[in-house]
Amino acid sequence: MAFVDPLTVMLLSLGLSALFVALYLLGKGMNKKWVSSLVVPIFVLGLFNFVSGFMMSFMWPLPGAYNMLFGDPLLFFGLIMMAGAYMHSRNISVNSLSLFGLFLGIYLAVEAAGMYAFNLESGQYFLPAFSLYVFAALSGIFSPLVFANTKGSGRYAYYFLFILLLITALLAFFIGYAGIYGHLQSPP
Repeated sequence: MAFVDPLTVMLLSLGLSALFVALYLLGKGMNKKWVSSLVVPIFVLGLFNFVSGFMMSFMWPLPGAYNMLFGDPLLFFGLIMMAGAYMHSRNISVNSLSLFGLFLGIYLAVEAAGMYAFNLESGQYFLPAFSLYVFAALSGIFSPLVFANTKGSGRYAYYFLFILLLITALLAFFIGYAGIYGHLQSPP
């Protein structure tokens, strides 16, 4: 059986996930009730991220560093998303998950440094890939800002995270769609 590279759909899921989490934070910062309508899509995307990240981490037929580079953080982000959707549906504050986001952000910052130091990505997609990891890392590192009060100036912390995650989503979409085009041009 031929090897099929699912990385493009995983990148598109990452983009959608970052977008939905960004919209959730924007809605929370504005104290909007419509954030509840995002819970099911966030859970479903989180489940997909967890399963595909798990598959990549443990069954991907490429060298191990690439498994860690994308599979591990996607798996962990999926867990955070599923936990957040569950907690929101049970009226439990999701703010404590930002500490997991901080951990993931540090992990991604180390991976961004490793990507550069060990030349794990090169060529025309280095800058978008490196930027994706940097903005995803910053999103995680600054995620404890959600402990800010959404009244008054505290809501700007939510807007800041929204912007970081929106940039992350756009980078993931760009790389994912470029990957689809590249795979169609020369299938693996």
